[in-house]
Amino acid sequence: MPKYKCIIFDCDGVLVDSEPLSNQVMVDMANELGAAIDLEYAYKHFKGNSIKKCITQVSELIDTEMSLSFEIEYRTRSFEKFKNEIQPVEGILDVIKNLKIPFCVASSGPENKIKLNLELTGLLPHFESKIFSCYTIQKWKPDPAVFLWAAETMGFQPSECVVIEDSIIGVNAAINGGFDVFGFSAHDYNDELQENATKTFDSMLKLPELLEC
Repeated sequence: MPKYKCIIFDCDGVLVDSEPLSNQVMVDMANELGAAIDLEYAYKHFKGNSIKKCITQVSELIDTEMSLSFEIEYRTRSFEKFKNEIQPVEGILDVIKNLKIPFCVASSGPENKIKLNLELTGLLPHFESKIFSCYTIQKWKPDPAVFLWAAETMGFQPSECVVIEDSIIGVNAAINGGFDVFGFSAHDYNDELQENATKTFDSMLKLPELLEC
């Protein structure tokens, strides 16, 4: 009998390959203001963070208070980039189609972003009515609230669920909520997940086997 009764997926970097796209937009916009950063910097400092924390970091880099229009422009430009370039994480469609237990998605992104990217990658039909956004409850990782809300709504205790995350902030959120968490390490740029996650894996095609262990 499988150990877990429910899977809670993060979205960005786990279901959809959005991290390079969204981070590039943030880098471009920050550099237009004089930040002089690159994509490697973004992966190290922005990955897994809320947009507000990312904007705060950019503000500190340029030593200037950011205008409210920055986030609006970021959403506009990143959504356009998603529409033109986003792809599902390799192997995830096959994994999702063959899962035998309930699953959902819990993300720091706003619900319209989650739905857009799931729709663009063909994943949305599998997650209808099973989308949980930090924006809805106004609590962001590493606070475990979004995972606890997802588990309760799906009808399970944290001990019955496993969270799939690709950032250390998300891993810590799961741990803070009493969940086991598998770290998807294909793009673990800071080499942080192995020491913190319950297990790590570098290909989505390995996930079904891990779930049986």
